[in-house]
Amino acid sequence: MRVANWISDLSDVLQNTASACVVTVTNVRGSAPREAGARMIVTPGTTIGTIGGGQLEYLCTKLAIERIQAETPANLLRTFPLGSNCGQCCGGIVDVLFEPVSLQNSSWVQEMQRLQDQQMEFVVVSSGQTGRAIISSNDVTNFGLAASELRDVEQTAREMIGARERLRWSQVPGQQFLYERIAVSDFNIALFGAGHVGSAMVSALAPLVGRIRWIDSRRNVFPGSVPGNVLAIESDVPAREVAAIPPGAYYLIMTHSHALDLDICDQVLRRQDAFYCGLIGSLSKRRRFERLMRNGGLSETMLAKLICPIGLSGIPGKRPQEIAIAVAAELLQIRATSAKPAESGVDVNVHAI
Repeated sequence: MRVANWISDLSDVLQNTASACVVTVTNVRGSAPREAGARMIVTPGTTIGTIGGGQLEYLCTKLAIERIQAETPANLLRTFPLGSNCGQCCGGIVDVLFEPVSLQNSSWVQEMQRLQDQQMEFVVVSSGQTGRAIISSNDVTNFGLAASELRDVEQTAREMIGARERLRWSQVPGQQFLYERIAVSDFNIALFGAGHVGSAMVSALAPLVGRIRWIDSRRNVFPGSVPGNVLAIESDVPAREVAAIPPGAYYLIMTHSHALDLDICDQVLRRQDAFYCGLIGSLSKRRRFERLMRNGGLSETMLAKLICPIGLSGIPGKRPQEIAIAVAAELLQIRATSAKPAESGVDVNVHAI
């Protein structure tokens, strides 16, 4: 479950299930299986996401179901010593927030979904007892917090928006608040090619990234349904779609045609704002493409940005799923060590099918 997409997951759950419970790790002291902000959605019949598995997740799932069955709207905050309470060898202590929600009291979920659909940045503030607030840069929507609480949390939330801080846990006697800033992810993938490897890439990357633009020139090549953060684009000239991609994107080029691959690579490298430009193929394919693009006027600095072969070294398998795992690992590694993307004046002009 992606950080921000728990909102869409929860919205979908509430359309099909009368009630659920959102279970969130709010604070960690010492060693724990997951970090603060890890979350799962529990219904009487299933769970979405994970807070680390093991006895902790078992106990939290059991308690969440009890909260659902009790039909209580109040939040609950519990502390779990992982060693003495859960028998887990990591031995740390975690605080976990339980937020029951039903279709009847889901207006806060609907508001978050509305803001997310509009790609607006906001902070959702959940109380350890009851109530929450949703705060954007120019609006505050209160769902049960006292007026005195709202003043304090609004100030903190706006500080987080200004500082681009993702998560904060505030705990003082009688008050506990979890703050989470929800923003449009800058982890954008432009994937050219809907063959076997392209399809495997979507399966591997969709749970991890903000948005994937999946582009192919062939008709009716995409599956009947794709994940909610995947935009399938049929384009007669795929290379033209490069101009519509946001700055700082990660490009994966693996079409059915070497000529198309070359054209797309050329357009990506000329932009000079890609975090990653990966071309599927061998070292000899890279050398051939470099020669052709050099003859077309690309500089050595531009050509140096091309990654080919792609994928984390040491994973030699050639099956589509193996390639997808190796490439996904490489992208995550690069993202973890890269700086913020450079700004660009390129307009976004994507045509969905």
